[in-house]
Amino acid sequence: MRTFRIAPSILSADFARLGQEVSDVVAAGADIIHFDVMDNHYVPNLTMGPMFCEAIRPHTQAPIDVHLMVKPVDALAAAFAKAGADIITFHPEGSEHVDRTLGLIKEAGCKAGLVLNPATPLSCLDHVMDKLDMILIMSVNPGFGGQSFIPHALEKIRLARQRIDEYTAKRGGEIWLEVDGGVKVDNIAQVAAAGADTFVAGSAIYGQKDYKAVIDAMRAELARVQG
Repeated sequence: MRTFRIAPSILSADFARLGQEVSDVVAAGADIIHFDVMDNHYVPNLTMGPMFCEAIRPHTQAPIDVHLMVKPVDALAAAFAKAGADIITFHPEGSEHVDRTLGLIKEAGCKAGLVLNPATPLSCLDHVMDKLDMILIMSVNPGFGGQSFIPHALEKIRLARQRIDEYTAKRGGEIWLEVDGGVKVDNIAQVAAAGADTFVAGSAIYGQKDYKAVIDAMRAELARVQG
């Protein structure tokens, strides 16, 4: 049985009361806090830097999962590790040397992962599986919250799950498979059935008044899926 984890993205939270928003969503049953970091360079938007992570860290014991949509990666990855991140993922297109960047993140004491855009092939995982704690499949093109799920991402999730299962069967260890973009109550079971175990949801949770009701509904949908 897979363990399912729900990771609300604070990109959709009320930034005027961010500490409370983090506390509220964890109290409502969230497992992970997801940070969408955009630099107005790799993607056409600008969001939050390491000081946000440092400010949020005292408000929760939940793991902080930092998704770096930035180029270059290394300096910001180190800064977020210092600011209290637990997991740091980045896009291979943002790094001059993917293996080295993964190593830097691990050396800083964080779990490390790669993020694959809809058009990024799974073959970029071939030579770095030994350094991965997470693979994040984007089911929208990165840059903005509130986008609709791209259906062909389901096949990519299935193929990524197959790669993870084959690798861990031979080598052991654990690699999480996270999905980010347009995940909501209506499709989370389908995403889980394709092989995902960690689900980023921004507007689907923070866009509702009752966070617990949404997270409970997501868990009810996940309970229908065999792990």
